[in-house]
Amino acid sequence: MDLIAPLARRQLVVVTGKGGVGKTAVAAVLGRCLAARGRRVLVVEVDPRENLHQMLGVPPTGGEILRAADRLWVQNLKPRQVLDAVVRERLKVELLVRRVLASPIYHHFSEGAPGLSELAILGHALRLLRGLDADAPELDTVILDAPATGHGIRLLASPLLVSEVIRNGPFADMARELAAFLADPGRCGLVAVTLAEEMPVQEVLEMRQALAAQVRREPELLVVNGLYPPPPQDDKDGKDDPLAALWRRRRRLNERELARLHAEWRGPCAELPQLPLDRGPALIAALERRLEEGGAGWS
Repeated sequence: MDLIAPLARRQLVVVTGKGGVGKTAVAAVLGRCLAARGRRVLVVEVDPRENLHQMLGVPPTGGEILRAADRLWVQNLKPRQVLDAVVRERLKVELLVRRVLASPIYHHFSEGAPGLSELAILGHALRLLRGLDADAPELDTVILDAPATGHGIRLLASPLLVSEVIRNGPFADMARELAAFLADPGRCGLVAVTLAEEMPVQEVLEMRQALAAQVRREPELLVVNGLYPPPPQDDKDGKDDPLAALWRRRRRLNERELARLHAEWRGPCAELPQLPLDRGPALIAALERRLEEGGAGWS
């Protein structure tokens, strides 16, 4: 089953899930997959710690857009920079721009208004897709490595929230436009990432319900990451090595939670194995091959 083809038709792909489940690695893998299929892709990370660049083998971006491979770029996003860019784009007159950006009212507004930071993240993706940033490459798809589950849901719900709070002006216009964009499954796709463990599985199932209730969308793809391989056989004396026993327990846990997911999750699901590779391009390339093969996990 080709799990990538539906996502390759989207302009924006939002990757979210519980912290620590490998969202950033999956976002990098999807970026490589879509670039290999001819899409011009930017993978955007919203985390000040900057982890994405390690996955793709480039230096820290410092907020800039860096080329990582053919048709593939990476960026660590600072939401405040996006809000400032919106002000510059809408006001145009430099004197007015400087006054607004220096205003304590604007600083308070940009840092404290509910949903505004999330709106800036989504607005940045839309501006890039429309070619409004002269310094950015022409793009077909933006993959957003979104914040962890709760924040990710808030990110996707923010356009509606902002449009209810702010009725006029550039941010209100942006909110309405983004709400329509996110609601269109032909342009925006959602990818949920989890581990086959009790808490991450419960959280991703709850996230699915929250997305349906708050955003009226469901993920197009579920990625179950970090599956343990089948354990080794008992040793010749019939006694398990302690590490082998631990291995078996983790595998049994994976199998139990996979069964729960398969019973409750309807829709495409990819399973990616835990591999003995350090974080970096070699790991991402290996996971890319697995995902292109149908994401069957360990056999």
